[in-house]
Amino acid sequence: MVRVYYEDTDSGGVVYYANYLKFMERARTEWLRARGFEQDRLRSEHGLLFAVAHVSVDYLRPARFNDQLLVGVNMRRCGRASLELVQKIWRDNEELICQGEVRAACIDAETLRPKAIPKTLLTELQREH
Repeated sequence: MVRVYYEDTDSGGVVYYANYLKFMERARTEWLRARGFEQDRLRSEHGLLFAVAHVSVDYLRPARFNDQLLVGVNMRRCGRASLELVQKIWRDNEELICQGEVRAACIDAETLRPKAIPKTLLTELQREH
């Protein structure tokens, strides 16, 4: 759940469009965490990062100050070095207000070049798919 604060809104009192991407990013971090994978440990132990390579977002309804938002993550595809995810944001668990598709590339933390997803993570993610 995400609570909308004043700092999340624009001059019209509506959540600024780029902040939906921040809400989605936090949800992806929590999604990995719920599967036992912390991003800082993936970097320190496997030398990898996930970087957004593509995002497409549809803004359906405005979110406003003090709204409670639920941000979902569903994996569409898990490749050898990338994830394709569908994310949806609901207000009060019932009204769909935003949806997006995200492709996150697994990259080497030092070279920033593509890197295979570690077998332990790949196995866990593929089990879910």
